[in-house]
Amino acid sequence: MSIIVLGTVALDSVKTPFGSRKELLGGSAAHFSMAARLFTPVNLIAIVGKDFPQKHISFLKGKGLNLSSLIIDEGKTFRWAGEYAGDLNTALTLNTELGVLSGFKPRISEGQSRIKNIFLANVDPEIQEHLLHKMRSPELVGLDSMNYWINNKRKELIRLLKHIDIYVANDQEARALSGENNIIKAAKALKGYGARMVLIKKGENGVLFYSDKFIFSLPAYPVEKVIDPTGAGDTFAGGFMGYLAKAQKVNPTTLKKALAYGTVAASFNIEDFGLNRTSRLKLQDLGKRLNKFKDCFLF
Repeated sequence: MSIIVLGTVALDSVKTPFGSRKELLGGSAAHFSMAARLFTPVNLIAIVGKDFPQKHISFLKGKGLNLSSLIIDEGKTFRWAGEYAGDLNTALTLNTELGVLSGFKPRISEGQSRIKNIFLANVDPEIQEHLLHKMRSPELVGLDSMNYWINNKRKELIRLLKHIDIYVANDQEARALSGENNIIKAAKALKGYGARMVLIKKGENGVLFYSDKFIFSLPAYPVEKVIDPTGAGDTFAGGFMGYLAKAQKVNPTTLKKALAYGTVAASFNIEDFGLNRTSRLKLQDLGKRLNKFKDCFLF
């Protein structure tokens, strides 16, 4: 039932219409883990620098995450600074400092190499491939990426997609990698690269799931006040993959429920800065909001 997530653990500085925060605990793996931990044990694979606050490590351990493969290296922790203005679906990146991430080579234990559920969160495709080669017999592999890697390491990303079960992308990334403007055509093209299933996040417009067997679309959960969208996509992926790991099966029924759980998890994430909201979540909280979400439909 456990899951392994490879990604970033970062220090984020964020500005939105509702305020600003400096050096928050963030990163793709951290946001993913806050949602996935509600369903299954999470093994977090990442790297931080010697400057990374010990309180954040204690915090992550306190949430039940296995940090035995978190590398603490000489140098600075990965930092990202961004601002959201009128369009809260898109962040303007103000600064990125790779720090120790630039030389990251994931290390895992023998036991972790046998974990069946894997999520390769947003990081260099070559780092993602490095970890995937270490896994013995994965059964469900999800992959996320971003425009930077699509533009700069397209060949490596497409090569990796041949070994992926579920490719997760937002609508801009899907269009950029596929060359198609229509979302359905983009999903079909992405599946043609090798992934068995394609999941396209559309922000406030919900999510589209595409496979040969079925296509399914789900709206976003209506949130009245969006404070900070940072990490919403990673939180969505955590709820989605976490539920599938717990279900131990992938079929139309479990996929639809996983999409719903991911959507609801993301709706909590955007209600506060950083991990403030998702770190306090319990599975019962997701269940209550999921029931409210169901009531939003006409049938």
